[in-house]
Amino acid sequence: MSGPPPPQHNPYNPYNQPPPMQPGGPYPPQPVPFGPQPPQARRGSPVGAVFLAFFASVVISAIYAGILVATYEDQTPDSAHTLYVAHSLVNGVAVGALIGLVGRRSGGAGVAGAIIAALGAFFGYTNALPIVLAVRETPSVVLELLEHEPFFPARAWWGDQSGIDWVSPLGLLIAAGSAWGLAYAVGRRR
Repeated sequence: MSGPPPPQHNPYNPYNQPPPMQPGGPYPPQPVPFGPQPPQARRGSPVGAVFLAFFASVVISAIYAGILVATYEDQTPDSAHTLYVAHSLVNGVAVGALIGLVGRRSGGAGVAGAIIAALGAFFGYTNALPIVLAVRETPSVVLELLEHEPFFPARAWWGDQSGIDWVSPLGLLIAAGSAWGLAYAVGRRR
């Protein structure tokens, strides 16, 4: 005795449909052209983030140096400190945002961004000082001063003869902290 014959396929009768194909059937599953797609690994580019952040830091430091050269005659010590702290914050925010957007969750890129932002704050000031002296005096005076005292921009950044200027290291902390914090915050969201 054989069993009942298999039902015939009738497209007009929904109850007489063939059984659905099982996964792994004779044909591989096809991707769905529309609708939800499978999640893909979101990877950042830590090296690209570091290079992009370095470039942004150099540009921001050059703009800061240009502002210092253009306004050095009108600055008081308080306005110079405020401009330096603002530059440190802008440098840190720009570097941190780029690191977070491009490097995503990379911890190494966040640390590199903090270092880049601090160096950008430092070199923005120290590169502007010889230019200000060259504008105020002559370029030959700056060359002679750099021959006898090659680290005078760094010493001027640190403070004068009477003591340490604590705003300068504070600017480094602001730049590094804002860069790392923003890179972490933006990277976690991506």
